[in-house]
Amino acid sequence: MAKLILTHEVTGLGAPGDVVEVKDGYARNYLLPRGLATAWSKGAQKQIDQIRKARKSREIASLDDAKAVRDSLQSKPVVVTVKAGASGRLFGAVSTTDIAEAIAAAGGPSVDKRKIEVGQPIKAIGEYQVQVRLHEDVAAQVDVQVVPSA
Repeated sequence: MAKLILTHEVTGLGAPGDVVEVKDGYARNYLLPRGLATAWSKGAQKQIDQIRKARKSREIASLDDAKAVRDSLQSKPVVVTVKAGASGRLFGAVSTTDIAEAIAAAGGPSVDKRKIEVGQPIKAIGEYQVQVRLHEDVAAQVDVQVVPSA
């Protein structure tokens, strides 16, 4: 088992600054090469504190604030305008960055693209549901309308 410090959020494992123990292969082949974690050491406590401080400044402070943001996100659909062919197929796919920018453009809160979870890749015109994790206990189901550009 390898002891690591997460530097990025890993779904199902933890948040930045968490110390986790994972199997050696998972650490060696996935987490470390992608820069999602660093090796744990006794001197790394300073790094952990720094990561937690940065995370605290970015994340939504309280559960009530997260619920208010969730209600505002779920109140109206987010419209993403993209280039599409005549059959309704997109030239590429709608990314989490596109969705985060559309939320901000619609007057919504600034959402980190890493907090947006898209079930299936969005590659056609239509309506989709995506999940936005706002707090460890609060997630918003956001309706995304993908429309063709003129």
